[in-house]
Amino acid sequence: MSTSQGLSPNRQTARARSKKIRLLLLDVDGVLTDGTLTYGGSNDESKSFNTQDGFGIRLLQEVGIGVGVITARKSALVQRRAEELKMGYIYQGIADKMTAFNEITKISGLKPFEIAYMGDDWLDLRILQRVGLAVSPANGVPEVKETVHYITEHSGGHGAVRDCCNFIMEAQNLLTELLQKYTIR
Repeated sequence: MSTSQGLSPNRQTARARSKKIRLLLLDVDGVLTDGTLTYGGSNDESKSFNTQDGFGIRLLQEVGIGVGVITARKSALVQRRAEELKMGYIYQGIADKMTAFNEITKISGLKPFEIAYMGDDWLDLRILQRVGLAVSPANGVPEVKETVHYITEHSGGHGAVRDCCNFIMEAQNLLTELLQKYTIR
C-alpha cells in the first residue's frame, strides 16, 4: 500500500486512521532498535535505543495514548527500557504475536481499529493486517512495506518510532499544542 518513505499513496487515509488511535504497539528488534544483536563473551547482550524514540513515546503517553511492545525475543534490556518508559503492555518471548495482540485487545477493551502497530518483518504481518494503523520503519522488509498504511522516514533504532508518534499526534491535532508546551514558558 505504501510506496516511499514517509509517504503513503493516500496520506489522507493514513491520517484518518491515525485519528482513531488510542494505543501504539511496537515490535522491538528492527523497530525500537536497528535490529543488530551484539553478544559479549559472558552471555552479555547489547542493544541501543534512540532517545528521540523514547521521548516520542513519552509524548504519546502525555496526550493519553498508550504504548506497548510485542516481541518474539526475550531480553532484560527490553524489559528495562519498557519499564523506564512506563509502557503499559510488555510482551516478550512471544512466538505467535497475535496471541498477545488478542489478549491486549481483551484487557484494554480497545477495538483493533483503535490500535496502531509498527513492525518490520514477517512475524509482524498478521497484526499489521488487523490494526487500524499499520506502520513500517524505512528498513522494513518489502512484504511489510506492501502491507502497511504508513512508512516512516527513518529506520528502526534511528527515529522511526518518533516519526510514527509524531504522525499520530499530528493527525489528532495534538502535535502543535504539545510543542508549544515545550517552547513557550
